[in-house]
Formats: sequence, structure tokens, C-alpha cells
Amino acid sequence: MKIKVERDVLAEAVAWAARTLPTRPSVPILAGLLLKAANEQVSMSSFDFETAAKITVPAQVEEEGVALVSGKLLSEIARSLPDRPVELETDVNSMRLTCGSANFTLQLLPVDEYPALPAMPEATGSIDSQVFASAVGQVAVAAGKDELLPVFTGVRVELEGDKLSLLATDRYRMALKEIEWKPTAKIEEGNALVPARVLVETAKSLTTGDEVTVALAQTSSAGGDGMIGFEGIGPAGRRQITTRLLDGEFPKVRHVMDIQPTMTVRLATAELMAAVKRVSLVAERNTSLRMMVADEAITLEAATGDQAQAVEELEAVVQDLTGEGYSLSAAGFNPHYLSDALSIIDAPYVSFAFTAPGKPCLLTALDEIDGDPRPDYRHVIMLMRIPA
Repeated sequence: MKIKVERDVLAEAVAWAARTLPTRPSVPILAGLLLKAANEQVSMSSFDFETAAKITVPAQVEEEGVALVSGKLLSEIARSLPDRPVELETDVNSMRLTCGSANFTLQLLPVDEYPALPAMPEATGSIDSQVFASAVGQVAVAAGKDELLPVFTGVRVELEGDKLSLLATDRYRMALKEIEWKPTAKIEEGNALVPARVLVETAKSLTTGDEVTVALAQTSSAGGDGMIGFEGIGPAGRRQITTRLLDGEFPKVRHVMDIQPTMTVRLATAELMAAVKRVSLVAERNTSLRMMVADEAITLEAATGDQAQAVEELEAVVQDLTGEGYSLSAAGFNPHYLSDALSIIDAPYVSFAFTAPGKPCLLTALDEIDGDPRPDYRHVIMLMRIPA
């Protein structure tokens, strides 16, 4: 293999592909980055038996070929090179990298021992890349982190006509985002449970192009078995990621979103977010941040025993839908869950829909404090019980 490629193109491509390399590979060969040069292009791929990443960028190809080198080392070298074209040339055992006056020699890894990369499934549809990245960020925050409960570490992707839904829960909170997309004529509906960590990284890394192509394969006849792929094409090249779907049945939690409130509280999102951060500074571990609700205001309270207390009052629009005085009660929030939810409400106002003490609370976004909640995003937090 003998190629020439621009330094910035190489550095960005290697960094993107190498970022998915396993930190502690199950077999040493998986620490390698696979390079293939052909047809005036060079592709770089990584794989850990679960997730594969591939990027293809333009290059001057003098000799086609395949090479496998240490991905981490090549990434570190590429970003340290001077701003000059880079030449890569391989022989039987090594790769020589030349950039201006800088010269490196890297030992090749055995290509024949590298596992076969999974094929990209057939395209299912496409979606605006920025919309997709924003939606994933709003939902993935509610996904679980406990690997002993893998089904909760995923984001459920549901396809139905021209609507794509993302749903996640860790049992204590849940988030649902519904967005429009452009499906192919070959699919009307489908679903997949995608690892949240992979989905977040994928969505962020595919924003260089205008659209993201989604390719879902749930059966072997569709091009794979339990696999989903994402592709983006932009100035940084063609980027593809495929990952295996999580096993297990995602819990039926959509009904929890259908809250019939007895009381609603509406506030300015940024103002509330700042107050929650301040009051949470004294919140003791595993204790709640209390929201005391009055007729036209709320009061946030938190404490660390007798050592520190914090209280802050904010103006609010409160509507008691029962007339039974529930608006004078209090709600207990996990301060981290509340901060996470407020940080992804992309609207000037937020609405809290309460049913009863200790029951789920629904958060929705408002463009106007007296307007209707946006129907496309819902975030539920399970309230903590407040000691008498």
C-alpha cells in the first residue's frame, strides 16, 4: 500500500475511527486500526465484536492495499504531525509514515487474524443530523448505567411511518422524544434497543453531514441479525457505525407518560435550573431536594443535617386542578435527576405536572408560560418520599 493524504484529513479520520477502539480489548488484535486503500480513497475501521466504525476519505492511491496498525499509536502520531501532506507506505512487516521532515516506522499487525467487519444493513430511512443528535441527547440522559441490568442501558428506537421515537428509562426516570424522519418505502414499522453509550457517540459524530441514514436489520434476511447501522456523509468523509442490538424485552413504560395531573407548576427554565444548582450544593447524598408549592411561587429546600441548609423562592404559575389544596404540599426530587432534565429542556419555560405526593411527575417544554406543552418531548421523574 502506498498513499498520500492531507495531514488534517488523516488526523481527523484516524481520531474518529480510533475513538471506538476498546480500552481493554478481549484479544490484542482488536487494538488495531484497519486501513484499506483503493479507488482514490482510504478507509479506516475499528471493531470490538459489538460495534464497528468505518470512515472513508479521499487520498492519492499509488498502490492499493490493506494494513493493520496500532490505532492508538497512529492517532497520537497523526495529530502531532506538521501541516504537510502525509505519505504512508507499507512493506511486508512495517508501515513508513513521512510528513515533511518527520518520519515514523510502525510495526504491522497480522491482517489475516483480524475479524471480518459486519456489513452495513440496508437503509431504512434518513433524518436530519442535528435533529437526531439533539433528540438522542434529550433521551439518553434517562438511560441506566448499571451493566447488570443491560436492558435499561439502551435506548429503544421505534419506527412507525414517518415518525421515529426514542425512549429510555433507568426505572427512576424516563424520557420520550418523537421526531419526523424519511423512511424508505420498504419499511412501515420496526424497533430496536440500541446501547445508549454507542447511540450518543454516534449521534454526536455524524453531525458533519446534513443527514443520517438509519439501517435496521432485525433478521438475517434483512442484512444482519439484531443490528443497526448509521451513516453520515459530509466534508469529513463517509462515516459508518454498526452495532449489535441489546437482548431482552424493554419494559412497557409509555403509559407512565400519560399523566392526568391534579396540579401544574410553570416556571422559567433557566431561572429554575440556576436555583436548583445552588440549592443542591447542600443536598446530602441520597436525600431529596424539596419543592414546596404555594399559590404563586415555589420554594426549593435542601440540607445536610444540621451542618448546612439552603432555601430559595421562585415565582411560578400554579394551577390546582382539584381545588383540594394540593398546591400547598411538597414534592421531593433527586437533585441530579432534576438538573439533568432541566439541562435538556430546550425551551424558555418548563411545566411540572403532578398527580400526588410520591407519584411520577411529568416535565414538558413550553414556548410561552401560558401556552400548550410541546407534544414531542416528555420527561418523567419518580418523586422521592419526604419524611414526615
